Amino acid sequence: MNQITIKKCEQTKNGTVCFPEAIHAIDNDNWNYPADVKARFGITYDEAHFYLRYEVDELHPKAVSTNTNGPVWEDSCVEFFIAFNDGNYYNLEFNCIGTRLAGAGACKADRRRLSPEVVESIVTHPSLGSQVIDKEDTPTSWSMDIIIPISIFGDSVEQLAAGQSYRANFYKCGDKQKEMHFLSWNPIANETPNFHLPEHFGLIKLT
Repeated sequence: MNQITIKKCEQTKNGTVCFPEAIHAIDNDNWNYPADVKARFGITYDEAHFYLRYEVDELHPKAVSTNTNGPVWEDSCVEFFIAFNDGNYYNLEFNCIGTRLAGAGACKADRRRLSPEVVESIVTHPSLGSQVIDKEDTPTSWSMDIIIPISIFGDSVEQLAAGQSYRANFYKCGDKQKEMHFLSWNPIANETPNFHLPEHFGLIKLT
């Protein structure tokens, strides 16, 4: 099982958050869908937020889903799944133009979408902007900074603090890109593509 330690975020003198370097590879091709895609992430936190940075290099950037809670996993998509001690885990998914989806539940068959108002409290800063994109055979590097308020997790967590640990996984997928792919940070031992397997999450430790 992969493990990483997460440092508390730093801020500049004017209070701007210093997003983390994207140094952790999302490179497990668990189901042999070869694609020319490289993806990395970084994560940090304060008492009330997670801060993520994703960096991606790929040939076929695609984002046609523009509605909150739409099918962003069909686009060029990065994802963050996190489990809490109450038996629920959350799936947070973002296409490369920052469209958001969020769900919660105990398993893939038991998902409920969070309300659009709650999902839209997640802030995304996509380097590609917010306009629809659908290109093929076009080498593209893009990044996205994401601010996730822990309020979206309801009663699952009250405050983030050093010493806490959570099960989580990070993904890059594109179900309807020219080169379909399903990459994960922590390996997944399952016969068919499925990110909704908390038993295959890695561990993130807050310091």
